[in-house]
Amino acid sequence: MALRFDLVIFDCDGVLIDSEIISASMLIEELALLGVRIDLDYVAKHFLGRSYPTVMQTIRQEFNLTLPPAFEDQYRARLLAAFESDLKIMPDVAGVIAGLGVPFCIATSSSPMRAAKSLDMVGLGHLAGPRLFTSSMVARGKPAPDLFFHAANCMGAEPARCLVIEDSLTGIRAAKAAGMPVWRFTGGSHLKNRVLDEPEDARPDMRFASFAAFYDIAPDLKGQP
Repeated sequence: MALRFDLVIFDCDGVLIDSEIISASMLIEELALLGVRIDLDYVAKHFLGRSYPTVMQTIRQEFNLTLPPAFEDQYRARLLAAFESDLKIMPDVAGVIAGLGVPFCIATSSSPMRAAKSLDMVGLGHLAGPRLFTSSMVARGKPAPDLFFHAANCMGAEPARCLVIEDSLTGIRAAKAAGMPVWRFTGGSHLKNRVLDEPEDARPDMRFASFAAFYDIAPDLKGQP
């Protein structure tokens, strides 16, 4: 059977690790202390999949808010503490990664330190290193295609032969801009039991809610036992 893809590119937050609900809840709480009221729907629409600097810039502009100098350090420290106690690996994703018969990598909007620490917390620390690509490596983060192009180039794969696994509209837009097939993973806690708004420019090629079904969808990507 001919392989459809030469490389699988995983997003990290909301795909490999169930972190987005923690990050969103923490951000909502921190902004409420400054008098800014947003909800999970707002976070999902405007912030999901974007880098922290982009999120902060959006908050400044949209709410005309001057963030306290210590806000970023306090938020990051509280978030990592919450990760230490609550972060979980996505069910069945470790088995999918172990069973892949094609190369794979990670392309995330998280900072290198946060991504590496998060992966390590859930037992995926071995994935950090040369297969971990972050938005700090490119001029423009998602939804621009730069990060996906960079990852594909470093891994020696043609964009059209890369499969992207994303959860956010921002990530889907980035994959589509790169000309890469993209499947949306909807099994994270932040998307469960929610109406999925997918504008025309952010519609995935496929959706799946459990990594237990991954090889039912793509049996050709599974390696030999």
